[in-house]
Amino acid sequence: MIRLCNLLLSLVVTVAALVPRSAQAEEVVMGLSQSSISITTNFAGSDILIFGAIKREEAIPAGDLDVIVTIAGPSTPLTIRRKDRRLGMWINTDSVEIDSAPSFYAVATSGPLAQVLSQTDDLRHRVSIPLAIRSVGAPETVGDAQTFTEALIRIRTAEGFYKSLEGSVEVQEQTLFRSSISLPANLTEGAYSTRIFLARAGEVIAQYETVIDVRKVGLERYLFTLAHQQPLIYGLMSLAIAILAGWGASAFFRVVLRQG
Repeated sequence: MIRLCNLLLSLVVTVAALVPRSAQAEEVVMGLSQSSISITTNFAGSDILIFGAIKREEAIPAGDLDVIVTIAGPSTPLTIRRKDRRLGMWINTDSVEIDSAPSFYAVATSGPLAQVLSQTDDLRHRVSIPLAIRSVGAPETVGDAQTFTEALIRIRTAEGFYKSLEGSVEVQEQTLFRSSISLPANLTEGAYSTRIFLARAGEVIAQYETVIDVRKVGLERYLFTLAHQQPLIYGLMSLAIAILAGWGASAFFRVVLRQG
């Protein structure tokens, strides 16, 4: 029995030594042009430069290397409603609950996404825009629930919040890569998850993840905090500013009319 156990142990060690360590063969070393974004009163958006290199301990493996970059803003639940014309009026009819949808989502690739990443790995890592949205299901009365998610993607794409940037990642000598992703002006505050995937033959072989911190600062931070923590004071202050602005405009026009 002892001899048999020793034989099995030797066999396991030999097999483990023979198994290729492909998961560690290539690693991502990356950098960001900025790891934090400050939203001020004159904030008009920002461009994030993502660059890096592939660290290897062996020669470059056979096959082309592809790089995928995703940036996802804070996710929130949504209710998507459809309006239909009934009796001459537009009213809400059907609705679908979305469990989680990123406020911003961009996916940049070194080639067409369908060629760069297999459907299996897309499902596993939720890379493409439709898979980044998690739906809890639709009521039985809604037979075309998928169209609600498609409508959300279409609207947010038109507004610049969802971006599919195929072919925007430059890969040089299968070692260096770079890409630039533009963030819109009206960003949601929070942590923006940034992921880098290395893929060969449609399969992810390595990945790296970091975070871009987006925060309001200065007057924007003060007004945001005041509105959420002291809504009564914020409302009274807004009312006072509106009254003063109206009185100032009225006084200005009275002076102009008298001089005329």
